[in-house]
Amino acid sequence: MPLTQHLIELRQHFIRMLVAVLVIFLALVGFSREIYDLFSTPLVALLPSNASMIATDITSSFLAPIKLTLYVAIFLAMPYILYQIWSFVAPALYKHEKKIALPILLSSIVLFYTGIAFAYYIVLNSVLSFFIKFSPDNVLPMTDIDSYLNFVLKLFLVFGATFEIPVLTLLLVLAGVVSVQSLADKRRYIIVACFGVSAIVTPPDGLSMILLAIPMWLLFEVGLILAKILVKQKKAISTVD
Repeated sequence: MPLTQHLIELRQHFIRMLVAVLVIFLALVGFSREIYDLFSTPLVALLPSNASMIATDITSSFLAPIKLTLYVAIFLAMPYILYQIWSFVAPALYKHEKKIALPILLSSIVLFYTGIAFAYYIVLNSVLSFFIKFSPDNVLPMTDIDSYLNFVLKLFLVFGATFEIPVLTLLLVLAGVVSVQSLADKRRYIIVACFGVSAIVTPPDGLSMILLAIPMWLLFEVGLILAKILVKQKKAISTVD
């Protein structure tokens, strides 16, 4: 197809993505306060009995739940968004490329959701407990709702992206950018890099750094094992052919 036809088709997929997010957002916006209450439960449960969350800006109490609802809508629509991207790209792929690309796409969705679930159920509570426990005795923790939203969304994004490491490792090996053996030889440097990256992107405490660095390392090992298996299978198929 000519370039203009590709652009028209891309616009159609993009419009479908926006419509999906908008429909989910409109369905949830009436429950925005309840969604934020659920979202803030880990922090509220740890606050002292005489403390609460606050809104330092006059519009925060309204905009923060709305903003969170929009992010939730995008989060829920992500499988459909990725499906639209796949529908646009798939016709340009060969049959053997589709066999590899589709499982990678599905696994990336599962891993992203797993990373966010890990951050919410394990990391968030530990990090919040750490900060509240080490606050001075004459300081009463009362977090702004917008600051808390930005903090948690950053945490979710970091862990969601981190859990894509196995997929990234597979893609680098399959694309021929690196070999399995070269990654295995550089394991010690990669482990150091995991701790370095986690120290930069996580809050300034050792606990959250460890809770990110160790999964990064383990996920790299998982990606390396899967890459070895795929490379062996690819060599076996080439030998048969």
